[in-house]
Amino acid sequence: MAIARPDVSIHARVRAAASALGPSEGRVAAVIMERPDDVVEWSAAELAAAAGTSTATVIRACQSLGFRGFQHVRLELARSVPLAPRDLQDASGMSTFDDAVDALRLAQESVDPAPIIAATEVLRRARRVVLVGNGFSGPPLQDLAMRLSGLGRPVEAPVDPLAQQLAVHSLTGEDLCFALSYSGANVQTLRACAAASERGASVTLVTSYARSPLGRLADIVIATGPVGSAHDLDPYLARLGHAVVLHALHRALEERIPSVDVDEMRHVVADALSEG
Repeated sequence: MAIARPDVSIHARVRAAASALGPSEGRVAAVIMERPDDVVEWSAAELAAAAGTSTATVIRACQSLGFRGFQHVRLELARSVPLAPRDLQDASGMSTFDDAVDALRLAQESVDPAPIIAATEVLRRARRVVLVGNGFSGPPLQDLAMRLSGLGRPVEAPVDPLAQQLAVHSLTGEDLCFALSYSGANVQTLRACAAASERGASVTLVTSYARSPLGRLADIVIATGPVGSAHDLDPYLARLGHAVVLHALHRALEERIPSVDVDEMRHVVADALSEG
């Protein structure tokens, strides 16, 4: 039997957001995950006792997990199926699939359609598009650059941070600086976006953390929600949400591009295939 979306939602929120909490709030999240049936029957004070913390911390933890408070958590738990126990000894790594599903569910809940629509229109109108991102954000942007080129868009995706700085310094009010940053705080990306903004270019950002230096600077922010810690060395779960957002932008843009332009690019791909 298929699980209703509310059942998955609380599972995804608690599991995906728990690692970003502090120690005390993290213990509250752990109890919610480990003893969901008990939490439904408890008061906030009883949950606090089980987590070895205070009632105030319980309420803060629930809010940090994306709920209005403890009673909201109880309500969602009562509506949901029991959370599946995590096998900490899963040597096969198959739990990674569960983590990926949770991360994508969180991104689906977090992303507001309005900035997707706005970003698509800016991508369509821009005279010139410069993609900016560093570290783990670099490879997805190279993929996006090729796909945008396939739609006939004038796009650049410099790999070197200095090259990114040089590219954005020649942008104008008709152009777009499109940034990808997991934390929203990458120094090199921030400098490039600030330079683009100073020259009148639009700045669009895809990130996990809307409340960030880049989030405050960008004109359009598409936030997928915090999966893990902002200081994770390899935020691969967050990149799943980012990848889907980039794909959604590409598809939305493709629907607004004259089909004759797209067909012409398909011929380029076909000519690249060997007949041998």
